[in-house]
Amino acid sequence: MIGRYGVTLKRLIVPAVAGGMLLLAPVASTGQEGGAEAVQPSHAIAMHGEPALPPIFQHFPYADPRAPKGGQIVYGVQGTFDSLNPFVIQGLPALGVSGNVVESLMARSYDEPFTLYGLIAESIRVPKDRSWVEFRIDDRAQFSDGRSITAEDVVFSWQLLKNKGRPNHRLYYSKVAKAEALDQKTVRFDLAGAEDRELPLILGMMPILAKHVTDPETFEAGGWEPLLGSGPYVIDEVRRGESLTLTRNPRYWAADHAATRGHNNFDKIRYDYYRDANTLFEAFKRGLVDLRIETEPGRWMSGYDFPGVRDGKVVMEELETGTPKGMNGFVFNTRRPLFSDVRVREALGLLFDFEWMNANLFGGAYSRTSSYFEGSELTASGRPASPAENALLTPFEGVVRDDILAGTWRPSVSDGSGRDRRALARALNLFAEAGWAPSNGALRRDGKRFAFEIMVRTKDQERVALAYAKSLERAGIMASVRLIDALQFERRLAEREFDMTVYFWLSSLSPGNEQSLYWSSAAADQPGSRNYAGVDEPAADAMIAAILGAETRENLVTATRALDRVLLSGFYTVPLYHAPKQWLARWSRIDHPIRNSLFGPIFETWWHKEPAP
Repeated sequence: MIGRYGVTLKRLIVPAVAGGMLLLAPVASTGQEGGAEAVQPSHAIAMHGEPALPPIFQHFPYADPRAPKGGQIVYGVQGTFDSLNPFVIQGLPALGVSGNVVESLMARSYDEPFTLYGLIAESIRVPKDRSWVEFRIDDRAQFSDGRSITAEDVVFSWQLLKNKGRPNHRLYYSKVAKAEALDQKTVRFDLAGAEDRELPLILGMMPILAKHVTDPETFEAGGWEPLLGSGPYVIDEVRRGESLTLTRNPRYWAADHAATRGHNNFDKIRYDYYRDANTLFEAFKRGLVDLRIETEPGRWMSGYDFPGVRDGKVVMEELETGTPKGMNGFVFNTRRPLFSDVRVREALGLLFDFEWMNANLFGGAYSRTSSYFEGSELTASGRPASPAENALLTPFEGVVRDDILAGTWRPSVSDGSGRDRRALARALNLFAEAGWAPSNGALRRDGKRFAFEIMVRTKDQERVALAYAKSLERAGIMASVRLIDALQFERRLAEREFDMTVYFWLSSLSPGNEQSLYWSSAAADQPGSRNYAGVDEPAADAMIAAILGAETRENLVTATRALDRVLLSGFYTVPLYHAPKQWLARWSRIDHPIRNSLFGPIFETWWHKEPAP
């Protein structure tokens, strides 16, 4: 085969390999390629270091290859949906399409911070400087209609998502200088100038769509037309806004692939949608929903006294995870003049009485969150800035507060009475510095009262927001709480039509490009991005760039901690709380492997268990 620069690329296909993987056994190449040393194909790629699993492996450690096949699982989802396309911003997509119906070039291992193993792409080639990446497509890979996946489909998917996909796709894929099919099964991406070491992995996670049936002209509109992918399931039945049923594809090309062995064990997967949390919980109690991740501690401690639990038919588990806890918080829309002053935002954070709320609403089950990367080596909380962090932050003098730089800052701690005068006094001092003062029982500036709306989407969020609004009354602040439906909530989020809302940012052990969508200046006013707070801070941009350019794990940790300090200093959220473990309840007809993954339960590895005779 003649490569991009006229260099002969030699490969030897080895068809019989244990573990169901068709790997490439490299033959030494000669000469240079694209100005870089010749690079041999690999079965996997790690963000930092080496992949944990060898070229020939049987299955991921957290999957059980002996798992029985059959039966179905029913998930309960609060909300609704009006689209089957999860790859565009238009509409609220149904869960289950990405991964189950449309799969990616490579498969992620959930036992490592960020490592991908071959799937559609049986191998990957990438030079040390990561200035390009090349994927070789498995000859067996095919879409659910039986048509083989080609390099042309990969280039088509990249182009389509770059131009019409969600903001994350547009951001990531626009960094590619050039994409081309070298032959029917080999695709190469030129990443020159991107300065993004994560980009080869991001491309490895790209969903692959079928060019022969996907219409670019209608793709961005979303809608009810099912997408054709190469995943283990196909869309079987759709009840608009109510349920989505997937059926196992009997011709799934990778059914015995090492990366999927022990996965995809149910014959059917159904997602049933419920309008409110109480109805969803009642459905679980009646056995209409098979499993439930509980997020309400009061319910976890006292709400599971029903026949299914007493009879042993419902199993309650508290599972450990090795990932950061993430940031759950009240989010300020700093685009609003009311929240443009950091002193105002800090003052509002002081008035959130976690100790009273935890004792009276949650039975003491929660811990306060004090970092965007809580519970991991990535957090800056409790750690003074290292010399390397200081070096990154030095060009942005004054952006990070001294107490946050020293690692001593914590969210305000009250006496638990619900009327802590110290917190109120500190908050009023900050308000005064920003020009706000009490007047006739109300906090005012230039005669205008301090008032805003908190937008929520669930009853649980509403309860917390109402308690917070009550505490704000002590400072003369009027906060109204508005509960809206899922569709309207997502629309207002995307269009930034809110004062304050509640949001949870999931944190990874390997932060990367998603941080740009969360916190970069470029994403601040980009519809559909997750920079809901409107962060527009050059220091945050610089720390994100350092994360993307980190060549070692140590450099990544340093840059992430520095970003954590920048975000904490900006007081863009009122940090809420997190559970020490993941609470999960399941009907005993559903079972899972003994070994959990680093990321927690991987539901693709669970199975339906026949009832005891």
